Amino acid sequence: MTKPSVYHSQGYNCAEALIKSYNEEHNTDIPVSLGSAMGTGMAVGSLCGAVNAAAMIVGYIKGRESNGQANEARSYARELMSRVREKFNSEICVDLKRNKVSCAEIIDFSYEALKDILDN
Repeated sequence: MTKPSVYHSQGYNCAEALIKSYNEEHNTDIPVSLGSAMGTGMAVGSLCGAVNAAAMIVGYIKGRESNGQANEARSYARELMSRVREKFNSEICVDLKRNKVSCAEIIDFSYEALKDILDN
């Protein structure tokens, strides 16, 4: 399995790299292109693309198909966001960069948190 930070170093943005690694490790077929607009905090320094992609994967794996179903994905996303905030004090790209958090660090942390949350 290739770490998402390695894919990022090869030219994938943070979100694409996370999706690509998840697909590779879990034999899923989530379109990598779904992450293309998420990089660099939605291109404006907003929500980190890696965190955004992790939440999107949560929805793909734990999401619902109708409004009559319970929305289990929300609790998984809440846990993901809590872990990111606890570790980095923010999930906002521009804040992460200002606090000298490297892309590799947030990408790999988000990916490991995602896997841990979904495996529990």
